[in-house]
Amino acid sequence: MARWTRRLAGWGLVVGLALGTSGCGTLRAAANLEQGAGAEAVRMWSRWVDSEGDIAVATTWSVRVAPGVTVEQIEQALASTAAEYNLRAVGELSPARDLPVPAGQRIRFLKVYSYCSPTVALRMLEFSPAMAAYLPCRITVMEREDGLWLYTLNMDMMTRMGRRMPAELRAETGRVRDGIRAMLDRGAAGEF
Repeated sequence: MARWTRRLAGWGLVVGLALGTSGCGTLRAAANLEQGAGAEAVRMWSRWVDSEGDIAVATTWSVRVAPGVTVEQIEQALASTAAEYNLRAVGELSPARDLPVPAGQRIRFLKVYSYCSPTVALRMLEFSPAMAAYLPCRITVMEREDGLWLYTLNMDMMTRMGRRMPAELRAETGRVRDGIRAMLDRGAAGEF
């Protein structure tokens, strides 16, 4: 318990110093955020705490694939949902495929699927060039001990926690967000 008390005190000091030294800047930034940014920050914080500090858990969505759903069904669901939302498949990466497999062993399935809406991507980069680091949108299918899982970036974090976007861009990025979320959910269910 003492360890946690020290850690909380340390975090309190960090937050206090950050607010104290940049209070005016923090207030200006907070005034320029999208509606719902605070609620999304609390959800991310909770996921971070629940995962004992795993930032990847806090910043991603994950869904376990329903038992019996095959990789082929997941791929069909991703493709049909992407088409419905006008998201273009722009690449695939199978890192496990390139690894040497020792005799008598197998490597678990791992494949990354990349999607993009070029028009929305360009508009988003005009708004924030640093968003280039998040392009294209990716969905990873990964086999774990308990079955297949799908992972992607938490698009609510991306669309709700930043500075306020022009209304048209907000609507466009919202549609990309909805498409990626639908791909994740339908892929996990094998719905196409």
